[in-house]
Amino acid sequence: MFVPGQYREPDVSWIVDLLHENPLALMSSNGTPADGPFATHLPVITDPQWEGKPAADLAGMPLLGHMNRANPHWAALDTGTVVLLAFTGPHAYVSPSVYDISPAAPTWNFTSVHVHGVVERIETTEETLGVVQATVQAFEKEFGDSWDMTESLGYFRKIVPAVGAFRVRVTKAESMFKLSQEQRPEVRERVVQSFAGRGCTRHAQTADLMNRLP
Repeated sequence: MFVPGQYREPDVSWIVDLLHENPLALMSSNGTPADGPFATHLPVITDPQWEGKPAADLAGMPLLGHMNRANPHWAALDTGTVVLLAFTGPHAYVSPSVYDISPAAPTWNFTSVHVHGVVERIETTEETLGVVQATVQAFEKEFGDSWDMTESLGYFRKIVPAVGAFRVRVTKAESMFKLSQEQRPEVRERVVQSFAGRGCTRHAQTADLMNRLP
């Protein structure tokens, strides 16, 4: 990822928060000349058994994910495969009309993290079920209503043979938080006010990140 210096994350916590708040990643890996690269959207969580502290580039952090075993990507995803996980956070179009200066050019404010890592396939039914349960627990806590999965575990066991679970050991992460840092403070403030007044969650989240910039 090409990241101009002014758009780098203020702190590693910004990267971790983006992953946790936007867990639907696009995982890509090399294919063959005949089929080209593979790319699959899938939910990703931090391994709940990991008790380490995130490094500045997340190196060593274990992530968990799963996909349908019928997906050709799964067949091509051997242990040791190098993958890229792309996470997208809040983003919004910036119209030059907001700047109140001329000349000006439109742009797009956005936040993104690219995670590089190595795959470890999870082959046993029990470990795969554990990944599914951990994913449910993480997302119910963050996005759901603390749904109790106890009565559905029998159903989980019926469908889990069709689930391909894996662990990704992060080798490095790159991030870009493009939030009008190149503009003067008064111009950035006009952009923030424009986003905040849109009544759109995505715009509001982008405005919130802009307000949090050092």
